Amino acid sequence: MECDTCRESLSARLDGEVEPRPAEAVDAHLAQCAACATWHAQAQAVTRMIRVRPAEPVPDLVASVLSPPRALPVALPQRLALMVVALVQLGLALSQLLTGASGGHAGHDLAGHLFNEGAAWNLALGVGLLVASLRADRAAGLLPTLIGFVGVLVAFSVRDLVAGTATVERVASHLPVVTGLVLLFLVSRAVRAEPTPGARVPGSDEGAAGEPAAGEPTRRTGRDGKPRHLRPTAKRAA
Repeated sequence: MECDTCRESLSARLDGEVEPRPAEAVDAHLAQCAACATWHAQAQAVTRMIRVRPAEPVPDLVASVLSPPRALPVALPQRLALMVVALVQLGLALSQLLTGASGGHAGHDLAGHLFNEGAAWNLALGVGLLVASLRADRAAGLLPTLIGFVGVLVAFSVRDLVAGTATVERVASHLPVVTGLVLLFLVSRAVRAEPTPGARVPGSDEGAAGEPAAGEPTRRTGRDGKPRHLRPTAKRAA
């Protein structure tokens, strides 16, 4: 407990009657008053016990905090279905290669060679669909080729069915390719719908009339409202 002098001084400071003592005066009083020195030491110990305590063990979260967030798979149901179609296509192509292609190719027969080429093409389509199911960003690259193939295939299949030169079972074997084209389009569309990192979301920092944000250069537009390409600066006009 502090002495009567310190108690009266504290009460006077609380009432605003006197100014607080400077540090030199406090130290000089603590050197002479044993009661105040004991109280001061106990106050320092309590303060240190409250402010300083042993650090509790915590898990190391540095790697998880600094690591980039894992993006969710894009179009996961469509990609799984595309993988199944790719495996079916691979099975049909391998069955076609193993059941009747070797004899014609060994004799350099034209029909046998075309049969082998068709089987190899079907096998390549299966591999391409499988890669697109694993890497969704590759789906768009396969679309033009598969669209042209399916378009020609459907036209010839209809003609062969009408002429009676192909059976329904044979034409039905092309359904995995058509299904793969539909799934490939859905996967490619889902990838395009994903926001590009660093891209500006429409309406987030633009005005109501579509004006550019502050500090952004105004784009030149033509009569149709579309942005015009800038002319090269390294060439002189004739």
